[in-house]
Amino acid sequence: MRARYGVPLGITAVAAAGLLYSAGFEARSFRLRRVTVPVLPAGMRPLRLLQVSDIHMVSGQRKKQRWLRSLAGLRPDFVINTGDNLSDPEGVPEVLDALGPLMEFPGAYVFGSNDYYGPVPRNPARYLGEKISGQHGLNGNAPAKRVIHNPWEDLRDGFDAAGWLNLTNTRDTLKLEGGLSLELTGLDDPHIKRDRYAQVSGGPSDDADFSMAVVHAPYLRVLDAFTADAYPLILAGHTHGGQLCIPFYGALVTNCDLDTDRVKGLSTHTAEGNTSYLHVSAGCGANRYTPFRFACPPEATLLTLAPKQ
Repeated sequence: MRARYGVPLGITAVAAAGLLYSAGFEARSFRLRRVTVPVLPAGMRPLRLLQVSDIHMVSGQRKKQRWLRSLAGLRPDFVINTGDNLSDPEGVPEVLDALGPLMEFPGAYVFGSNDYYGPVPRNPARYLGEKISGQHGLNGNAPAKRVIHNPWEDLRDGFDAAGWLNLTNTRDTLKLEGGLSLELTGLDDPHIKRDRYAQVSGGPSDDADFSMAVVHAPYLRVLDAFTADAYPLILAGHTHGGQLCIPFYGALVTNCDLDTDRVKGLSTHTAEGNTSYLHVSAGCGANRYTPFRFACPPEATLLTLAPKQ
């Protein structure tokens, strides 16, 4: 009898230990990554950009809130928030409190689907099915029904009151210390078909010191459009870095049509003869119903934008 049940019980024990580790330790093991991106015009001073993404705040996540507040000690030149701040309709005050010290710096934001809609329980295996079918989010799937509507307007008002720029299908200019002019072009979330590139097309303007693009979900149609318009840098989030990864192999899914080789970190994207740098944040949270991360710790990224070689 021991021979018959020993292996299944062993597998069950290992799986249980893995879930305990991924939810109890790794999902709370916050990291800061540092990346240098050579994108600025020659002679321009380096800029320190802090990207935060996919916070997925649930009321009561005190450790995450303390860690987010501590990031202000990095003294970035500016902050970009690439969306999915919420995983709880009651989480808006805690997001604003946690990001309060960072909102003392110049910044901008876009929203993701989880800012607009509350999460629902979902079988994680569906992500593999979506990868096979190519139907991600509302891009080929039926529109969501009976969804929970998050109070995203309160989140928007809090960010706006702090002076952060709302980049929802628009472009705006951020003024940095020393009189530098930073042009930011943003889109609403492509994952739920709220992106309207025609409203922001045309590429960087000539009167800004530097221009870059911001979006929550790095769908290829958006990356193609930004790159064709010659934006040197695109920031995105959404993928969670794969969230549940296989050690020494990597991510299985990206929750969009981006390939898994670029699921997180710095890479490039080419379209119509142009090449842009792409940085995808693995984010620092997870859906409240799947609070696991494995071989993919939660993160924020400090990007040093440096002059081109």
